[in-house]
Amino acid sequence: MYELTIHLQTKSKTPLYEQIYRTMKHEIREGRIQSGEKLPSTRALCRHLEVSRSTVEMAYEQLLSEGYIEARPCRGYYAAQLDGLYQLKSPSAPKSGKREENSRRFAYDFTPSGVDLKSFPYNIWRKLSRECLMDDRAELFRLGDPQGEYGLRSAICSYLHQARGVNCVPEQVVVGAGNDYLLMLLAAAMGTDHRAALENPTYRQAYRIFKNLSYEVCTVDMDDRGMRVDELRRSGADIAFVMPSHQYPLGIVMPLKRRMELMKWAGEKEGRYIIEDDYDSEFRYKGKPIPALQGYDGAGKVIYMGTFSKSIAPAIRMSYMVLPEPVLKKYRERCGFISSTVSKVDQLILQKFIEEGYFERHLNKTRALYKNRHDVLLACLREIKAEFTVSGENAGVHLLLHFHNGRPEEELIRQAEEKGVKVYGLSGYYVDQDAAEKKNGAVVLLGYANMSEQAIRDAAALLGEAWKEEKER
Repeated sequence: MYELTIHLQTKSKTPLYEQIYRTMKHEIREGRIQSGEKLPSTRALCRHLEVSRSTVEMAYEQLLSEGYIEARPCRGYYAAQLDGLYQLKSPSAPKSGKREENSRRFAYDFTPSGVDLKSFPYNIWRKLSRECLMDDRAELFRLGDPQGEYGLRSAICSYLHQARGVNCVPEQVVVGAGNDYLLMLLAAAMGTDHRAALENPTYRQAYRIFKNLSYEVCTVDMDDRGMRVDELRRSGADIAFVMPSHQYPLGIVMPLKRRMELMKWAGEKEGRYIIEDDYDSEFRYKGKPIPALQGYDGAGKVIYMGTFSKSIAPAIRMSYMVLPEPVLKKYRERCGFISSTVSKVDQLILQKFIEEGYFERHLNKTRALYKNRHDVLLACLREIKAEFTVSGENAGVHLLLHFHNGRPEEELIRQAEEKGVKVYGLSGYYVDQDAAEKKNGAVVLLGYANMSEQAIRDAAALLGEAWKEEKER
């Protein structure tokens, strides 16, 4: 074969050699140039295309390096056999149907897991990033401490002691890429011969992780003060996963008496532990912040977990856990060789963000922002003429509406969707569906973190229209 039909675009930003390379690669992959077929010589092709010989040679070298052609001494270039050659296919367009239905976009979305990314301190983060990378610091790109860099762990300890009443030293802190990873690391350290108890309803992701890690998992019902300790005892569990400062999704704050009952349960037998998930304690709008359960622990029974996903941004992928001495010893024996999953550069940026006071200022700004949205939503809900009461307010970034008119949860969600508003039912957070069916009336969750005040007003007005009582329709 001595001629190729290649239309070169001289005014294109794509170099000529790359245009030749792409065309020939496409022809070979599509089979229009057969395996073993001889290609034009570089001299013949450059004359045919009226380009320099070096341009054609660069295209051939690229095809040769990727295995699309082969050079035979004294004979020239030939199309190669493609069997076993990796080919990245272009993604096909998604088919219409159920997938499109599930990804339906709504004008307003009251997601309880939302975060206001518009308030992210982009300028400060860029400034700190530049400072960290200003000098040629080779050590930043070496493998770091498996537990996370000491400077960041020290900054986390100072923050936790001042803001949450947590008593710890940097040696007890383990930094990882999200709570999911840390739970898997914790399971590797403690072993899976445990029975874990979770609240019902609960954070379903934690339940799935425990289940997939081959833990024996059970759920324990709650009352208005949190997990019932009497039922926890009957469950036979030796690990209790709780969110005492702001339970998700019910928003319950566990009072001191129930906390002490939980601590007493943990101290009754060796090997019992409490995992305290303190995921959004920074956002409290009434009264003083509730100290962490770990601050009352004098017997090494509480494993404390926190994250920067809610307070800064989910994509930061930075979480931490504080291990009591017995668990820390197991971690070092069984997991001390596992490398950290967080970049040293990102750790240094976050360390500076905390130490230089930017984190405190960001929290104060975000708390004020969420407080305003919280107040606007409550004011709008008072205008809706439907029989419901509100709970879970004054903390976190979502609240709950309890309906007393007998209308099913599915109907309320559907009526909101018909108005272009996405709301969430409490039933989806129950592991034990029998308990979900026993709950008194429908419950809907409304998150407000990623909605502007005007969007909250507009969406609430639509909910008011959607949920009008039948007699008013």
